[in-house]
Amino acid sequence: MSSPTQTSESQSPVAMERRVTRVEERGAASATEVLNSTAAKIDVRELNFYYGRAQALYDISLSIAPRGVVALIGPSGCGKSTFLRTLNRMNDTIPGTRVEGSVMMDGRDIYAPGTDVVELQRKVGMVFQKSNPFPKSIFDNVAYGLRINRMTRNKTELQDRVEQALEDAALWPEVKDRLKTSALGLSGGQQQRLCIARALAVRPEVLLMDEPASALDPMATQKIEELIVALKEQYTLVIVTHNMQQAARVSTQTAFFWLGKLIEVNTTEKIFTAPAEKLTEDYITGRFG
Repeated sequence: MSSPTQTSESQSPVAMERRVTRVEERGAASATEVLNSTAAKIDVRELNFYYGRAQALYDISLSIAPRGVVALIGPSGCGKSTFLRTLNRMNDTIPGTRVEGSVMMDGRDIYAPGTDVVELQRKVGMVFQKSNPFPKSIFDNVAYGLRINRMTRNKTELQDRVEQALEDAALWPEVKDRLKTSALGLSGGQQQRLCIARALAVRPEVLLMDEPASALDPMATQKIEELIVALKEQYTLVIVTHNMQQAARVSTQTAFFWLGKLIEVNTTEKIFTAPAEKLTEDYITGRFG
């Protein structure tokens, strides 16, 4: 058994950084492997990201299969949310940011010159950590994207699309009799599902979720998790979570980030039962983070 001193030293930042370097020297094969024989929905290659001169992501390569859930795990500040936002170019709004490498979606680089970012963000929706309903009615919240993008031909089609989105977000039975009331009167969990319905209404192909249940109580969290599992039948989902149990319950694939680097990616079962990297094992077993 290791002495207390040895254990402490093995968890020091210097020791961990050395282990990260060893992973990189081996080529981090598990971190670049395509885990599904189906063509990747999103294929990220050699991605580096900068906030001004500060580099936040280092040489990230990751393939994401269609119709599944990828969980991004790792300590706070390791680059998970930054990486998530590179997948629909939300970081573009931050002055001084810069991207190197490629992010391919259906074979097209989303950072190529001439890319229609508005259309990209319609295809790749986003749900944030804190629910952000508009100060409008429940109906108008869900209809918002449909209206501004002129995606329906008449009132009947608009109503049908709103109802379908609320059904898909498992919210319709709870709000069908109060669609004209303010969305701000919903509970926290209902507001988060409303935001999911708003994202689904424009029929995206990919849905990004940044800790969608972190601010919710256990019952509301369970509903969000059940929803994520159901949505993977139709959508490609990428979620950021600090909850290891949540990642194990809802995801098909898990990617572990550390200090802006992708240490390991594999099926969720393998990550949580037989991780290839000691750093991954130490994180998921609670030795640090």
